[in-house]
Amino acid sequence: MAGGGGIPQWCFSQVKGTLEDEIHDEDIISCMEFDHDGELLATGDKSGRVVIFQRDPQSKTHKPPRGEYNVYSTFQSHTARFDSLKSLDIEAKINKIRWLKRKNAAHFLLSTNDKTVKLWKVSERDKREVGFNTREDSGVLRDYSSITSLKVPRWAPMRLTVNACPRRKFRNAHVYHINSISVNSDQETFLSADDLRINLWHLEVNDKSFNIVDIKPSNMEELTEVITAAEFHPTECNLFVYSSSKGTIRLCDMRQAALCDKHAKMFEGPEDPSRSFFSEIISSISDVKFSNSGRYMISRDYLSVNVWDMKMESRPIETYQVSPQTRRKKDEIAVDCLDYNKKILHTAWHPHENTIAVAATNQLYIFHEKDF
Repeated sequence: MAGGGGIPQWCFSQVKGTLEDEIHDEDIISCMEFDHDGELLATGDKSGRVVIFQRDPQSKTHKPPRGEYNVYSTFQSHTARFDSLKSLDIEAKINKIRWLKRKNAAHFLLSTNDKTVKLWKVSERDKREVGFNTREDSGVLRDYSSITSLKVPRWAPMRLTVNACPRRKFRNAHVYHINSISVNSDQETFLSADDLRINLWHLEVNDKSFNIVDIKPSNMEELTEVITAAEFHPTECNLFVYSSSKGTIRLCDMRQAALCDKHAKMFEGPEDPSRSFFSEIISSISDVKFSNSGRYMISRDYLSVNVWDMKMESRPIETYQVSPQTRRKKDEIAVDCLDYNKKILHTAWHPHENTIAVAATNQLYIFHEKDF
């Protein structure tokens, strides 16, 4: 799917969001995710809203296909609240969104803030029931004495509406902030991870979860690392990985034990002989993902993107420097010289096409492969 020379050349397609001099914090996009066929793109923001965009049908007929999306549905997924037991403010910000594979006309997705995961059903309605015997179409009850004949209710066309309704809430299982959720390949279970624990849930059971990873030491002063991301294998429902702030990725097999306190494999690059406190900080992995086949993993730390072969634990097979100029001048960088007004924190790649969605503050940018 690459352009000329094997390397894709990107072309701007569209932008969503308002252009304002002052950006409100609650409008900043905090996560995004394509569904499994790329027809829908969901974004979450710091106010707890989820906005779903749908692919424009006309953009698919263009060669190569263009990434043009229109607003499909908007709903409030989470709201800010105060935990009176722990005297803790819980933000509404959406940390992650994950789609379930489509099985019928409706769409299902998981969204989470710091403490609660919710399962949402998104469905369309373009017909309504009319012709009732005991009430008007508006819902007003009729005078029974005025009913002289029986009618058969029927369906009548109506303007298309999209409804989002919560099906289940999964909560009270995390002491620390949830940083990851991942749907299993069996489409029946999912995991949620915080800094020290990973829990396994069944989509049909919201009042019970199983703790499958616990790295909390008995003495918190002995804590040396935290969990930064977790992901299920795309085809093997018993396998999952989680990354840590020390730059390691652990592969766990749930067939070995109920509590995966011992990993099956650990992926870690060779130790830098000039390792310093700063290098330990930048080696922290912020995210980890499997390839569609499950043969490879890709991880991101502060200055590089690493590609791992599942059969080789000792080093990544490829490394891409993200900001080489930053690496050269890392000792000269001060906090006050960084510009946080223009930053890209979230990206999503279409599952089947060279189309990329990029979130920059409160705006969503879509890019597609350039036509040569």
